Amino acid sequence: MGKIQLVVFMLAAIGCFWMGSVSAMDHIVGGSAGWTTPPNKTFFQDWAFPRTFGVGDRLVFPYRSGSGTVVVVNKEDFDKCTQKNVIYMYYNGPTIIKLTTTGENYYYSGVGKHCEAGQKLYVKVVNQKGSSGKVYPFKLVSKDTKIAAAPDTAAAAAPAKSSANDAAPAPAKSSATAIQSAGMASGLLTIFFSLFI
Repeated sequence: MGKIQLVVFMLAAIGCFWMGSVSAMDHIVGGSAGWTTPPNKTFFQDWAFPRTFGVGDRLVFPYRSGSGTVVVVNKEDFDKCTQKNVIYMYYNGPTIIKLTTTGENYYYSGVGKHCEAGQKLYVKVVNQKGSSGKVYPFKLVSKDTKIAAAPDTAAAAAPAKSSANDAAPAPAKSSATAIQSAGMASGLLTIFFSLFI
C-alpha cells in the first residue's frame, strides 16, 4: 500500500509543477484570419492593440510552409519594409516565437509586397501576464449617465480621452490562468487524499 501512496503522491506533485508552467499565453497572430495579406494596412496593429504581450508568451503565426515567411527586423526595416538588418527569417509555418525579454519586437512578411500591404506586426513585450484584451463597444461614461454604444469598433479601439472619474475596464483574463488554478487545486487535493490512502 505504501508504494501506491508514493506513486500517487509523485504523480500529483508532477502535475502541480507541470500546471504551474501554463501561465504563458499563445497569441494567434491575426486571429481567425491568420498570417495573410490583410484587408487593410492597419489590420495587424488593430489586432494587437487591446492585447498585452508578456514575457513567456508565444506569438503563433499561422501559415503554410512555402506560402509565407516571418521576418524579424529592427524598427527602421519595419517602417520601410526593407531587409538591411534582418535579425531572423522563418520559412516553415506555422511559426511560433516565444517572447523571452521585454522590449519592442518587429515582424513582417518577406513575401513580395505583403509588408507594404500591411502584413506587419509590432508588439511591445512587458514584464506581466499576457492578455487577449477586449475591445468594448461602449463608451465609458459616469455612473449617472446611460451607457451608449460606440459608432464602430475602430472608434471603440481608439484610446478615449478620460476624466478622473472614468474607470478603465479590466483586461480579459487568460484561460491559461483558470487552467493553472484548476490544475493546482486538483493536484493539491490529490496530494492531500493520497496521505490518507
